[in-house]
Amino acid sequence: MPPAQPSPILRRRRLGTELRKLRESAKLTGDQVIEAVGWASASKLSRLENGRSRPDLRDVLDLLDLYKVTGALREELTAITNEAGDIRSWLRSYATMTPRQRGYAELEAGCAEIREYSPVIVPGLLQTKAYVKLRIVSSRQLVDDPDAEDADTEVAARMARQSLLTREVEPPRYSAVIEEAALGGRAGPRELLRAQLIQLRKLAGLPNVTLQVLLTEQTIASWYLPHTGFSLYRFAEPQDPETLAIEGLATNLMVTEPKEIATYSKVFDWLQDAALGPEETITWLSDMAAQRSSAPRKPASRDPGRPPTQRSRRSGRLTEQ
Repeated sequence: MPPAQPSPILRRRRLGTELRKLRESAKLTGDQVIEAVGWASASKLSRLENGRSRPDLRDVLDLLDLYKVTGALREELTAITNEAGDIRSWLRSYATMTPRQRGYAELEAGCAEIREYSPVIVPGLLQTKAYVKLRIVSSRQLVDDPDAEDADTEVAARMARQSLLTREVEPPRYSAVIEEAALGGRAGPRELLRAQLIQLRKLAGLPNVTLQVLLTEQTIASWYLPHTGFSLYRFAEPQDPETLAIEGLATNLMVTEPKEIATYSKVFDWLQDAALGPEETITWLSDMAAQRSSAPRKPASRDPGRPPTQRSRRSGRLTEQ
């Protein structure tokens, strides 16, 4: 079961932000700090302040001494340092985890709210097991990675993340806007998509989950077009910076700049306004699942010697001849 507390990676970012603020308040440059504490490498402070390295408690205490930090703040930052270094204990909360899934698991842990917009793929936290495997196997046609986990292990890791939405202790509020195209026939075989629609219908009934489908013909905020899918994460502790994540084909982008967060939050509001409401979405998902349960119509056969169907315009419409 995913933990309710923040991940060690998030703790590192929080610690780095606090240490940078303390250095700036002390009016010290990075070089001055390095010289004062006697570190051999100038990059050590940079990695620590940017949350890119596992912090050593002794190093952090040296910095707190230099910045003359005492009392409750010193105790708080010492506790955060210990949490930032305990990656093994945190990972034991997951039955299975892989490097590919861990990046998002680290963001999701400790979240109070997650908002996602998905134009072409059902969000990872909502996918069925069969849908997960299809997405993983199909994407591996592009890259032959000898170090990649086998597909079943990768599937198990993503399914381990999903219990976040149903955990008993402080599950996050989750909202998603999913484009109608993400649930169309190009996404997978008929029965797989039917099972996925049923899964979405079930999850939409959870008290902490809000799903909305954005129909293809619906306009967004005076014809605005989103450039890409994205996810927004807000954490239980206000001091932890909100994070924007954009998933790419080869790399993922993580942003914590307040201006960027505000821009994407506005876009998400527009998407929600344009999409079907939560109750309408539940009805739509049920109707689409019912349609998928019926046999698809076969195209009418054509006499090989007969000319192909022609279209002509009548009364402003295209009609089959």
